[in-house]
Amino acid sequence: MTRAVGIDLGTAHSLVSVLEGGQPTVITNAEGGRSTPSVVAFTHDGEVLVGEPARRQAVANADRTICSVKRHMGTSWKVRIDGTDFTSQQISAFILQKLKRDAESYLGEQVTDAVITVPAYFGQAERQATEEAGQIAGLNVLRIISEPTSAALAYGLDKGEETVMVIHFGGGTFDVSLLGIDDGVVAVLAVSGDNELGGDDWDQRIVDHLVKRFADDHGVDLAADGTALRRLCEAAQRAKIELSSTTETTIDLPYAAAAAEGPLHLNERLTRDRFQQLTADLLERCKAPFHDVIKDAGMGLDEIDYVILVGGSTRMPAVIDMVDELTGGKERQRVRSDDPVAVGAVLQAGIIKGEVRDALLVDACPFSLGIETKGGIMNVLIQRNTTIPTKRSEIFTTTRDNQTELEIKVYEGEHELTARNKKIACVQLTGLPAAKAGRSQIEVTFDIDANGLMHVFAKDLCTAKEQRVAVTVGSAVPKADLERMVREAERYEEQERRRRKAAETRDRANQLVHSMKKSLQDHADTMADDIKTDDIKTEAEAAVGELEEVLRNGDDAALREATERASITAEKLHR
Repeated sequence: MTRAVGIDLGTAHSLVSVLEGGQPTVITNAEGGRSTPSVVAFTHDGEVLVGEPARRQAVANADRTICSVKRHMGTSWKVRIDGTDFTSQQISAFILQKLKRDAESYLGEQVTDAVITVPAYFGQAERQATEEAGQIAGLNVLRIISEPTSAALAYGLDKGEETVMVIHFGGGTFDVSLLGIDDGVVAVLAVSGDNELGGDDWDQRIVDHLVKRFADDHGVDLAADGTALRRLCEAAQRAKIELSSTTETTIDLPYAAAAAEGPLHLNERLTRDRFQQLTADLLERCKAPFHDVIKDAGMGLDEIDYVILVGGSTRMPAVIDMVDELTGGKERQRVRSDDPVAVGAVLQAGIIKGEVRDALLVDACPFSLGIETKGGIMNVLIQRNTTIPTKRSEIFTTTRDNQTELEIKVYEGEHELTARNKKIACVQLTGLPAAKAGRSQIEVTFDIDANGLMHVFAKDLCTAKEQRVAVTVGSAVPKADLERMVREAERYEEQERRRRKAAETRDRANQLVHSMKKSLQDHADTMADDIKTDDIKTEAEAAVGELEEVLRNGDDAALREATERASITAEKLHR
């Protein structure tokens, strides 16, 4: 049976984990880190960089470097590079391919099956886009699960009966979930959140503050310069992190801009108090989801046993103070694992594969789902926080005499008017028998799978004619385009494989040159007195010379051949 991995596909960083001996392990990437920056860059010579290599060159290559793509999932966002448009699914697929490669390198075997996490408040469009990104990356997505639920799974396998609140605050999203844990069963009771609120927004407030200060002092708009803006973003993120452990920091950017009188430098002191003033309205937005889940679950604060904080943004002192204020000082803790979302994802993969027993994850639908009825009224079939998978049916009738077709519009949201909700699907049922209004009966069924993705069935009860559609939201990739993207991703992956192989060959050749030169130098005296070894010395010097020449001017094939020849000579030299 092939191994399955758990993937935390984050806004700022991503992780991949695997079960070893039944225990979750977060895999170290090729660069030696446990987390991989969710950054993708396109070099001018056609190479695609992902993770730390992409992050390192972001300032020098700002216009061709993409960060925080997760915030665009489920939208029509695209980025154009060298005349080619890339969707958010494709950019995310590059990150997933990188995680897949690191897992395969660690395990020494091919990886195809994965559980991928998403914010709890991701709707149909975002979940669908995440699944498509996995497909483009060559992954079989076993399950899509919510990040807070995943973290609770990592926390709760050895717990008794508890009710926990999970506050997940990452780079791009904010979620609050209430979960019940009982002897290995983790069940979502209520969820709320904001998909447009995350640590990136706190960074942006610092950036805006610095841009204004610099413009006031020097009359120069740093936001108009892509390279300067990227430097500001990185400096803002560092300052935010520093202000979690100190009360003030200095943001120092030499050569921030150029002017007629010379270079302009940015040096700005920022206190924690000023930072909290700049972001006070953002913090206020965090409170509504908290109140929503308490109300939806019908619970009091006294019924919650623990508050679990997940995500880097929960380390900000203002966030911790807010949590204490809202929960009345309820005991809070972080999950013991450093990477609870990735750990929970691989535990869920283990549950699906049968490797983890006596555990069950029961997720919930984050939004109400319904259809539009007369007057633009939202008729809800599935209430938010309904346990998934689930299926609901309701019978509707025609509204006009001799109506032979019916358009069923499906919406996602909480408002009673569909105009205030999000349209996610449209089902056409044709061939209805002509009859007076109200005579034809149509049964509409919503079927939500364990990934939170929905199928809609519409059935004419008079003729038994049925129409079934998988809900594909506006950002969905058509099948033909998805197949093309898979092929393109495979091509990029093959290019990356060849690049890595070429780099390994070049590294081996350089090491061989160094070791042979050292051997020649170390044994120079003994070789001079022996005719046989003198011949080997001559051969070795020639091999080193050839290898150095090919390293300077040769292609990969020539370098491999020269390296093999030099290796044979090196063996003679070391005898």
